[in-house]
Amino acid sequence: MRNHSLALADEPIKTLLWRLSLPATAGMFVMSLYNVVDAIFVGRGVGTLGIAGVSIVFPVQMVITGIGLMVGMGAASLISRSLGADRMERAARTLGNAIILILILGGTLAAVGLSWSTFLLRLFGATETILPYAKEYMDIILLGVVFHEFSMAGNAIIRAEGNARVAMISMFIGALLNIALDPVFIFALGMGIRGAAIATVIAHVAATLYLVRYFLSGRSSLRIRVKNFILQLTVVKEIVAIGLAAFVRTTAGSFMAVIINRTLGFYGGDVSIAVFGVVFKVLHFAVMPNMGISQGLQPILGFSYGARRYDRGIEVIRHSVIIATAISIAAFLIIRIFAGSIISIFSTDATLISQDTHAIRLVFIAIYLVGFQIVGATVFQAIGEAIPTLVLSSSRQILFLIPLIFILPHFFGLNGVWPSFPIADTLSFAITLALVIPQMREFKRQQILIGGDTQ
Repeated sequence: MRNHSLALADEPIKTLLWRLSLPATAGMFVMSLYNVVDAIFVGRGVGTLGIAGVSIVFPVQMVITGIGLMVGMGAASLISRSLGADRMERAARTLGNAIILILILGGTLAAVGLSWSTFLLRLFGATETILPYAKEYMDIILLGVVFHEFSMAGNAIIRAEGNARVAMISMFIGALLNIALDPVFIFALGMGIRGAAIATVIAHVAATLYLVRYFLSGRSSLRIRVKNFILQLTVVKEIVAIGLAAFVRTTAGSFMAVIINRTLGFYGGDVSIAVFGVVFKVLHFAVMPNMGISQGLQPILGFSYGARRYDRGIEVIRHSVIIATAISIAAFLIIRIFAGSIISIFSTDATLISQDTHAIRLVFIAIYLVGFQIVGATVFQAIGEAIPTLVLSSSRQILFLIPLIFILPHFFGLNGVWPSFPIADTLSFAITLALVIPQMREFKRQQILIGGDTQ
């Protein structure tokens, strides 16, 4: 078994960051590709109302993802810091508690969602024409909640011990299987939007089985023990406190999507809801590589912080900011140049293509600032600072974007929705800068106190 903790302690930062980030980025890329391909298959096989139905359900999927990330990111932070401080028993206990939390929270969400599906979909903005498509899709998605959440949490925990390759393979299994099954269920078996949902659930089950096999195989630094399935209040509180930011960020996206869907339904109708569905998936695709970088950053910084190696922490933050910013600038340029071509992949509807091209160019105006925002939030998450993590994770969507969505359309109608995104990106960037710079200075001060060189 590879000593992943030793690599976190001694491997050169540039090499380590790339070794952990590239698999995470590749996995996130494939997951994002699945979301895009899924929308393409639904658009081609079901039509514009199918895309709109999936868009309405997307907030529910984001809540599911948010719970998985809350448990996974919270547990990952605690595990990486425990490994850095050589507290293996605490790391193993965290894994066991995280598994039980997933079962409890996932089962509860599935039961509530299935009982209130029609009400929730209408609340999320489903019109009478979209509702049948959305309900057919969501009822099946909810059956796979526990598997979806476990795959998200398991990948974060595995990255925390420095084994990004296994997490990448898990994401590849889920995404590629989903992509392969979509045309089978949608077209070959004629199941339409229901087929897309079935393919998604099967993919999450397969990814979960792979992760369970890994934890039981002896290749992990962590051990699954029955005694650790008993919830311990101190562990649960820390998992939730640190992971809450990931949940808030993701569910804020869900709440944001609900507000935007309802706003677009009022000002623009079903086509505008479909437009946002495509824009949101492309935006998700563009941001995911930065999430991959942050997932490479988190275990390195968490371990370094636990081991009081502040020099390594400073170095990995600097490299992460440079890489994430470069990725964000590339996304901005690609959309400016190829927006129309990208949108035309999803649909042949001329109206949809025209509206989407205009909307996505506005949404992406300040995308080059997003990489720094994501890295900044991850810095505080990795070192266990719950409040700054929560502030930075929620600032873009809760503090700025949602209020702007309420305000601007009141004055500018449909055209007020899209500029809200770059304005929120700019304001969130300013807050991130204001919090990260003092924290970097504190790392340098701590390193000087222990007699190290911050370069």
